[in-house]
Amino acid sequence: MKTTKTKKEIVEKGKILKGVVVSDKMDKTIVVAVSRFIKHPKYGKFYSVTKKYKAHDEENKYKTGDKVEIMETRPISKDKKFKVVK
Repeated sequence: MKTTKTKKEIVEKGKILKGVVVSDKMDKTIVVAVSRFIKHPKYGKFYSVTKKYKAHDEENKYKTGDKVEIMETRPISKDKKFKVVK
């Protein structure tokens, strides 16, 4: 038995990450740096790990230095698997 859902009923699933835009030079794409503060498993010291993600920005609205939220989606290109939420 097949059920159909309208656009409003579809719940988007995937990771939501917060970060800072570090590059906006590409068309409809921004690079977002996401920092995590983690504890070393053996020594117990806390340290920062930063990872960069390419995200889809349809309107070219966000500029370098803006704080954004990105959400995981289907692959848009080879490297882009996130889109900007806020």
